[in-house]
This record gives sequence, C-alpha cells and structure tokens, in this order.
Amino acid sequence: MQYRLTAPVTREELASLRAGDTVLLSGTVYTARDAAHKRMMEQLDAGQELPFPVEGSALYYVGPTPERPGQVIGSAGPTTSGRMDAYSPRLLDLGQAVMIGKGARNQAVKEAVVRNGAVYLAALGGAGALMSACVKELEVICWEDLGCEAVRRLVVADMPLTVILDSQGGDLYESGPAAYLSSL
Repeated sequence: MQYRLTAPVTREELASLRAGDTVLLSGTVYTARDAAHKRMMEQLDAGQELPFPVEGSALYYVGPTPERPGQVIGSAGPTTSGRMDAYSPRLLDLGQAVMIGKGARNQAVKEAVVRNGAVYLAALGGAGALMSACVKELEVICWEDLGCEAVRRLVVADMPLTVILDSQGGDLYESGPAAYLSSL
C-alpha cells in the first residue's frame, strides 16, 4: 500500500504501516550521519538537549553534496544505516519515530523500533538527485564544522520511501526474499 505522512509523526500514524509499503513523506526531516550521532550522544551524556525536537522526528542518514546555484541541496542519497546502529536505540527510546537510510539494521535497532512504535524507511540508494528534488528548504542547525555531516533541517515534499522495518516487527529484508523464494 501507499501512504502519505507528514513529519513529525505520531506512533498512531505509523501503526498501520507494514514492511514493503510505500511512503511519500512530507514535512520536517533532520539529517545526521556518524559524526553528528556521536555528538548527539555526547550532548545527551552531558545532560544537554538535542539540537532538534526528537519527539516524532524523522532522521535521514545523509551527507548531501554542496548545492549548485539555484538548488536547495546537492545530491542527497542515503548513507548506510548500520553505521548508526549503536546510537539509534537511544534516540528511538527518546521519541524519534522515523529513521531513513539504506541497508539492514541490527537486532537492537529492530527491537527498539517495535518497542517504540517506530519505523525504518529506505531511500533509494544511488538516486541522490531524485531525493534532492524532494527537498524544498534547507537550514544547517548545528555543527557546521562537520561539513556535509552537519545537522540540517529539511522541509521535504513527497519523498518516496519504502518501509523496511515496521512497528509490528516486520522486516522487508527478511520477508521479501522469503516471498520470492516461496514463489519459485
């Protein structure tokens, strides 16, 4: 099925999504990769607030290239999500609702997704131009010294994504191949 969501989202809005569904995501999405996640953990460990409202938030694992004149953002394809696995359960437990990236996640992330009624959505790897066309506004909100890994606030419209992990424990990376093999 195909769903339209606007971030930030509620757990109730995510409850009907199933692994394999398509989502057209609009609204506010924050960007963060490895270095930004490490700094977020340092802030939390120091008792400080995160640089964005985490409740219901969508976090895109991307380090966009510089924009060309007239563009809002450069190429904005996803990075490998597994590099954030050590940090993701903590953010999900704090209220993050949506993770966006590519590739499989570890068991701790899968358990945190179910525990928190969250989802993991895949962006099309290798389609950075398609993803960047969905970005309507961009603002660097912190850690500009990290360059492409700085945390950005994006306003997106109809970003095409696929549900990989759903809040019920569904995992497209398991069910997809199983369905294919059973059809042979």
